[in-house]
Amino acid sequence: MAIDLIARPDERNDPPRPLLEHLLALRDTLVFAAVSWAGGVILAGIFAPQILDLLKAPAAQFKDLLQVVGMTAPFDVWMSIAVWGGTVISFPLVSFAFLRFIFPALTNREKLVILSGITFGTVLFLMGAVLAYEKTLPLVVVAFRQIGSWMGIEQQIITIDTYVPIVLKLVVAFGLVFQMPLIIFVLGCFGIVSSKGLCEKRRIAIVIAFVLSMFLTPPDPMSQLLMAIPLCVLYEVSIWAVWLKEKARIPVRQVGCAPDS
Repeated sequence: MAIDLIARPDERNDPPRPLLEHLLALRDTLVFAAVSWAGGVILAGIFAPQILDLLKAPAAQFKDLLQVVGMTAPFDVWMSIAVWGGTVISFPLVSFAFLRFIFPALTNREKLVILSGITFGTVLFLMGAVLAYEKTLPLVVVAFRQIGSWMGIEQQIITIDTYVPIVLKLVVAFGLVFQMPLIIFVLGCFGIVSSKGLCEKRRIAIVIAFVLSMFLTPPDPMSQLLMAIPLCVLYEVSIWAVWLKEKARIPVRQVGCAPDS
């Protein structure tokens, strides 16, 4: 499929259709997306106990402290897992539905760009989610325990209904911020940003990375650093990606602070 898209980059395969036919196609797309999401929620709800075991793993050394307080807490936890898990599970199908709707109106070149963006975006999201799950969350749990000890507050329990949302939000937040190189690269392809401009704004970007980390992570320095440092590295990767794109079109010496080859 990718070879066909490259071979005929400017072709389209959407014959003119009346407005009503487009509206009917949009209706079918929305219905398919809604049904897919509902199916994902149901599937995640069925396997909620197994998903909960995975979410509890970062706090394994404090598993005896994880308890439920309140009659509705189990339902709240189940609902959080079902909604968030269902959204993740159904995302490929929902994306497919909307791509099937818009693809006929696009050229093969535009289709290839979108497919490549989705592929790299998925890889970047998984990288961020794995970093949050494997490295950041265990440190966050320990950090909160240490803050409690320093304050002289002994934590006897960690409530599941407060722990699970923190895990889910942190994993999703890391996955989303890891989309930054892809977003900057797309902006560079459209000429909205340049490698020279990105170099000049490097200090501002570092400050923004730490501010974002402060708002998107729990209030402990370790988790903030574990988000801010990869963000800074990804920003540098973005500069090189945009520079390489520019290098294919203009002489290297016109691209600001990127090194000469």
